[in-house]
Amino acid sequence: MSAHNEEPPILIGDELTAGEAVVLEAGADAAGQRLDQWLAAKLGPDISRSRVQALIKQGAVSIAGRPVEEAKRKMAAGERVSVVMPEPEPAEPQGEAIPLDILYEDDELIVVNKPAGLVVHPGAGNWTGTLVNALIHHCGDSLSGIGGVRRPGIVHRLDKETSGVMVVAKTDRAHKTLSEAFADHGLTGDLQRAYLALVWGIPQRPTGTVDAALGRAADRVRRAVVPEGRDDARHAVTHFSVVERFGERQKEFATASLVECRLETGRTHQIRVHMAHIGHPVIGDPDYGQAFRTKANRLPDPLKSEVKRFSRQALHAWLLEFRHPTTHLTMRFEAPMPKNMEELVGGFRKL
Repeated sequence: MSAHNEEPPILIGDELTAGEAVVLEAGADAAGQRLDQWLAAKLGPDISRSRVQALIKQGAVSIAGRPVEEAKRKMAAGERVSVVMPEPEPAEPQGEAIPLDILYEDDELIVVNKPAGLVVHPGAGNWTGTLVNALIHHCGDSLSGIGGVRRPGIVHRLDKETSGVMVVAKTDRAHKTLSEAFADHGLTGDLQRAYLALVWGIPQRPTGTVDAALGRAADRVRRAVVPEGRDDARHAVTHFSVVERFGERQKEFATASLVECRLETGRTHQIRVHMAHIGHPVIGDPDYGQAFRTKANRLPDPLKSEVKRFSRQALHAWLLEFRHPTTHLTMRFEAPMPKNMEELVGGFRKL
């Protein structure tokens, strides 16, 4: 069938309403087309193919009453496709009663021990269930407008699967002062951040510095060490020291180390990329430690099984020290490793 005989696309403003289903029937010209391509053409210029793919992942697209699982599924003539547009996300994050491990709080700021698995602020795919949602519920209106709608009060962040100490501002004054300290990385003020990382192997030296620029990796989500002159290159420096060594006396087993890392800069995934760059990726890291996954096979049971079950990077922000924006006193906060990471380290201590 020629293009001029195809049905015109749906006008989104007239027919596709949030919460209501629109049913489309595939004509003969649809046979063999990918579902996402066909739907994007049918739904008009306001719905992109990537948006259609997102709707499919959300279970909003059904054929014969069953949600479609694959965007690349081939269409057949006569099939009836149901599309339900989800309700629009709220313009501002809403408070949610999510438990918080509060280490300190006053009128200016709040310090929390973030658990692994908790996203810091709303973003694509994580509009609810974040630390920001929990803070809004806990702090009420005091966070309103501080630091932007999507990330009120946030002056620094930890990756979703990284646990540890974070400070959040509750006033504009605190936000400005703390943001400047974190932007400066403590070079001209009182700011210290220290992390504990369980990594594969044992570094040759007990202490060291990784000075390597970071930029986009091929998939744009991850980061990679890149040449200094590249357009997206960002200066990045990590100082590390070996706290404990594991398995060095047992040559038949894989070795590992507990390493403390201190940041001179604060780039996305910095510690994870830098440690992988020097050949000691963080154990459990799904993005930068894949090449070392088989090392677990060189461990005795039950440690081998424990490592394989550990589904996140073994990285914990154990120390945060900063100057209070109002009292100007130096405040120091520590958080012990979470239980599952402590147990993992304990398993390596038995090697």
